[in-house]
Order: sequence, then C-alpha cells, then structure tokens
Amino acid sequence: MPRVVVFDEFGGPDVLHVVDEPAAPPAVGEVRVRIEAFAVNPLDQMMRSGTGPAIVPLPHARLGVEGTGVVDALGPGVTGLAIGDPVILTAIPDASVRGSYAEYTTVPASRVIARPAGLTVTEAAAVWVAYSTAYGALVEKAGMRPGDHVLITAASGGVGRAAMQIASQIGAVPIAITRHSAKKDALLSAGAAAVIATDHADIADAVRRHTGGAGADIVLDVVMGPGQQDLLKAARPGATLVVAGFLDPRPTPFPAVAPLTIYRYRSFDHTLDAVVVKRMAAFLNAGVRLGTLRPAVGQVFALDDVVEAHRYLEEGRHDGKIVVTVGRLPQPARGHLEGGSRGQRLHLDELAVLPLGDVAGRDRGVRGRVERDQPGDGPRVGARDGGVELARAGAAGPGERVGQHPGEAWPGSR
Repeated sequence: MPRVVVFDEFGGPDVLHVVDEPAAPPAVGEVRVRIEAFAVNPLDQMMRSGTGPAIVPLPHARLGVEGTGVVDALGPGVTGLAIGDPVILTAIPDASVRGSYAEYTTVPASRVIARPAGLTVTEAAAVWVAYSTAYGALVEKAGMRPGDHVLITAASGGVGRAAMQIASQIGAVPIAITRHSAKKDALLSAGAAAVIATDHADIADAVRRHTGGAGADIVLDVVMGPGQQDLLKAARPGATLVVAGFLDPRPTPFPAVAPLTIYRYRSFDHTLDAVVVKRMAAFLNAGVRLGTLRPAVGQVFALDDVVEAHRYLEEGRHDGKIVVTVGRLPQPARGHLEGGSRGQRLHLDELAVLPLGDVAGRDRGVRGRVERDQPGDGPRVGARDGGVELARAGAAGPGERVGQHPGEAWPGSR
C-alpha cells in the first residue's frame, strides 16, 4: 500500500508519522504523480507546528509544497502529458490535503511542468520553490534588468542562492548579505559579485562602495524584521524593495525612506498563473542547459527518516536544500572513468543496481546518467547536451574514482 506522511496534532518533528493510504485516482483535469523525491521547506515546519500563514485542518494533515516524480495516471480531459513523463510540481496550495510528502499525490495537470533533463531527481525536488520565488520576485515583480545592483538577504538560503544565479544569468549584479564572515568565500563561489558580512561591515557603507556610491537598485528581503531599515539605507532613491519572506518574526517598522517602490511577493500569485509558470519553466530550462542555474542539495534522507529531516532543518545545520527520497534506493556503487571527455565509460568495481536514467555517480563534481542497463559492465555516461554533466571544470579524468560519498544518499535515487 502507498505511504504518506501525516500529523494529527501540532508540535515538533515527532508528530510526523508515515501511514499506509490508498492512492487516489485523478479527477477530471488532474494527474496522479508517483513522487520520487520532495524537498523540506521552512513552510512545512510552520505548518507542522501550527504557526503557518494558513489554517491546517487536523487530524490527518499532510505536508509538502515541492517535489518531483513521474506521471502515474491521467484524469479525464488531460492532454499534453503521458504516463511516465518526469515532472516537477509547481504549486500545491492545499498541501495539508494533497502535499508532496507521499508516494503518490494528485494535482491539476496545469500544476506540473516537464522536469529539465539536466537535473538529477534530488536537484529537481529542490529547485522549484526557491527558483520560482526568486524569479517571480526579481523578474516578474521588480523588473530586474542587466546592470542592476541587486541586494539579496539570507543569501546562503535556497531563495538567496537562486536569486544570485538568476541575477547573474540576466546580467545583473548580485550583492549577497550574510550574518557570518565564514560564509563569504562560499557565497562568492555560488555566484555573488560581492558579499557583505554584517558581523564585520555596515550594510549601507558596503553597498555604496560596491555601487560607486549609487546604492542598490533592487532589494530582495526574505527576512523582514527591524533589520530591514538597514537595507533601505543601502538603496538608491527610486529603488525597488521586494519582500518575499519573513524569517525574522519581530515586527517590521514601516519603511520611511522615499521615494521607494515596495512589492509584497506571494508565490501563489504567479505559480497558479499558467502564463507566468510557462515563462518560469522556460527560464529554468535555459539556465539548466547553460549551466547557470543549479540548486544546491544538502542532506538527503529516506522517507522513513522524515522526522530526522525535520530535526535537521530545525537545527539549522544544512548547507543546501534538504531532500527526502521516496521508494527504493539503488545500492551504493563505485567505479572509475575511462575514455575521453564525452561519452566516457564508467566501470563499476562491484555489481550494483543502477536504474536506467539515474545518476551513475557523484564525487568531486562528477555527474552522469546510466544509458545502458548493464551493472558491472561499464554503463555509458552521457554528455552535457542531454542534460547530463559528467565532469564540470575538469573535476574528474580517466581512471579517477566516482560514486557515492560514505553515508551520503544516492543522488537521483528512486
């Protein structure tokens, strides 16, 4: 029987439990998706604890606004999709009823998009909420243009990293804000043009240094709270402030800086709009194809360990998105590469079950997909143009070992 994560009372991670539940058939205009992986988001934590922005009916409430899988069944009237199509869920506004923390869920067909071929299953599970939020806030709301200086709060988080990559893809200049100087190098590597660590620098002074005294054109605030006043001092006259989160629960004083254009961004304003979702999907596909958009996946858990995944979120130890895989995991395998830079062969050191199309290995930046189902006999690893990246920036060469890190869940697992 299919499994689903539910909770019957508000509280900590321990209120979550996995139960058996029949998979509902899709209604008219709906598809049923067999979930392969889903991401754990702060909104899930808020819903579970009863502090979220919407009412969650109890008991037997579900969680999950983000995930990826394959189309399992089509409801009457659905066109343009086929059983077996890999998809990403784009919106689940009724997550307490049909959330993605499950082996199956049903959603309107308009709320899935094709999964970009260049993403692994775990990356696809982690991409949509962060990238659609950052794109919607910066491109759709703020009208970000090449050359704009964009000030990004909570830059180490999923939305912050996505915002840096999206700004860079457009030709804008992302300026990252972090509370800790220790994160500066990582943020520069992630795409920031400059990093301001608030434990050592004044935001307004630093922004003016990086903008030639002009100030930021756009401010993306996913934190709010009293610290927003420091952001506004760093903005140029006539700048745009987009508020897209509320990580700081303290009251936020009303902005007293003028002139200033202020937008309050709510993701469902766009993710329920099929026209905007089409633009988002096109931008995401282009970024993945060009290699400019790539979600950072942190710790990966199995469905039975969903409580531990929520504990990990609450402890704040994650660097990258927390992902939970659903279903059977492939057995660990290791091997070495032989051949040239394209179409290399991965020779496994031991017999292993690698599902067709899944990631064959990842170590030191190596990625690949199994194209021939012959474990132990060198499955061929494809090249970048199929959405596959074998070795980015020379991260691996002939004979170098690839595969699973000890204790790391297998990327792209089923």
